[in-house]
Amino acid sequence: MIGYRVKSLREEMKMSISELSAKSGVAKSYISSLERNLQKNPTILVLEKIAKILCIKVDALLNEQADKGMDEEWIEILQDVVRSGISKEEMREFIEERNKLLV
Repeated sequence: MIGYRVKSLREEMKMSISELSAKSGVAKSYISSLERNLQKNPTILVLEKIAKILCIKVDALLNEQADKGMDEEWIEILQDVVRSGISKEEMREFIEERNKLLV
């Protein structure tokens, strides 16, 4: 089940296994075996690394319903932000500057 979720989310982001591996630091072979359900017991550390790149919480990999609370459009926007290479710090700065203008 976890492997199916990883593959599905990775494909939604139009990301290859190689890309996910490079960004997460998890070996391609491990991700491949996870997606094919050959590896059924990944560590929390591995799940955290993969979840971070897929812009979801670890819970969403463990429980298909865990990520249903966020609007699909927001998920897509956040995935675009991650793919574009914008760092968390840059995003926070943008939000802070925007909030200053609104005050």
